[in-house]
Amino acid sequence: MSRYAYVNGRYLPQDQASVNIEDRGFQFADAVYEYFAVFDRKLADAKGHFDRLDRSLSELSMPQPMSRPALRMVIGQLLRLNRITDGAVYLQVSRGVAKRDHPFPDPAPLPTLVLTTKPVDFTALDAKAAKGVSVITQPDNRWGRCDIKTVGLLPNAIAKTRAKAAGAEEAWLVDDLGLVTEGASTNAWILDASGTLRTRDTQANILHGITRATLIEHLKDQCIPFSEKPFTVEEAKQAREAFLTAASAFVLPIVKIDEVIIGNGRPGPLSLRLRSLYMDAARRSAS
Repeated sequence: MSRYAYVNGRYLPQDQASVNIEDRGFQFADAVYEYFAVFDRKLADAKGHFDRLDRSLSELSMPQPMSRPALRMVIGQLLRLNRITDGAVYLQVSRGVAKRDHPFPDPAPLPTLVLTTKPVDFTALDAKAAKGVSVITQPDNRWGRCDIKTVGLLPNAIAKTRAKAAGAEEAWLVDDLGLVTEGASTNAWILDASGTLRTRDTQANILHGITRATLIEHLKDQCIPFSEKPFTVEEAKQAREAFLTAASAFVLPIVKIDEVIIGNGRPGPLSLRLRSLYMDAARRSAS
């Protein structure tokens, strides 16, 4: 069966979909994106992802490609065309097509909107979570506005490639002070040696993770204390538990950092509890 993509008003077989070679997303990474998990053809954390998309576009003075209700209709149709029940939606908006020149074009071109979908085996993800994953640490050499979800991900891709070569799931990025900022495509959490649940605050140069924000709301609802206090690599390696959060992984326990075993080498009870809490709530609230 052909997979379909949506490009600027057209649903096309994905192998026939394309954008202009002078699109600024291609030329300058002048584009933003979002990734939605899909449960039963409904979007998890939809409001958070759409709100972040709005913010990213606003921060880059980029116009909206269409209204939010229209965008939801397009996503729904694409999911139906691709027969996706459980899976993911990738959305990308670039500034559009313009003669290659560094300044933002004036007048602004029409933005380019691209949407794709894919099925996801959530059972396989659950099995991975039950076993736990490893991460490596890498220097954080990204630009200073990681709060904007741009497609300029070359440093992230390099870190992910090094993690893959090491047999790890993710790379945790470390700033000049030796503090973990976040993962190459995830947010980083630990239950430290004293029993405090910690993650980096969003005043640092990190992405405002939607799964992270939703989990924090669940922590408050469950009266589970946590701290947005940065932690060092050494603190992470001495932690009782560690896990990562992302729309593509939800809450994923970590059992090894570099070559150091975390806790007893198995997913910790709090990590597994938070994954179950998040997954149950995400399925119920998907829209």
